[in-house]
Amino acid sequence: MSSEPAAGAANDGPAPHLDYRAFEAFGMRQVDPASIDAAIAEAGDALVCVFFWGLDCFNCEMAKKAMLGNPEPIRALELHWLHANVYEHPELGRRFGLHGIPVFMFFHRGKKLGRATGWHGHGQFAAAVANARLKASGKPLAG
Repeated sequence: MSSEPAAGAANDGPAPHLDYRAFEAFGMRQVDPASIDAAIAEAGDALVCVFFWGLDCFNCEMAKKAMLGNPEPIRALELHWLHANVYEHPELGRRFGLHGIPVFMFFHRGKKLGRATGWHGHGQFAAAVANARLKASGKPLAG
């Protein structure tokens, strides 16, 4: 007997893989094209990180797993987290010039300060956060 659905039959199989635990663990608020600007503005003086991801994106899931595997150093960065599914909202990908995901984009008081493309470990992510903080303060970027 085949495990494939019959032709024309509805696929009642599991939903595409999506692990929401990282969104919950880091208090990431979901945004879309209509809410992203207000959500960034509402963060006030906090450094905002928008996690751009997509459903069934292997690299996005790996980033979330790595973050969850060692969450305290991520929390210590004291970021105001937002997240957006760019597969569901491709206009965000176009607006922010995304050519791949995951992308972590940093904002302060509505101004885009930089990004970390992909997940290459905590060290690289923390360096991107540090550079965004320096840029927010008007200081030159770290080498």
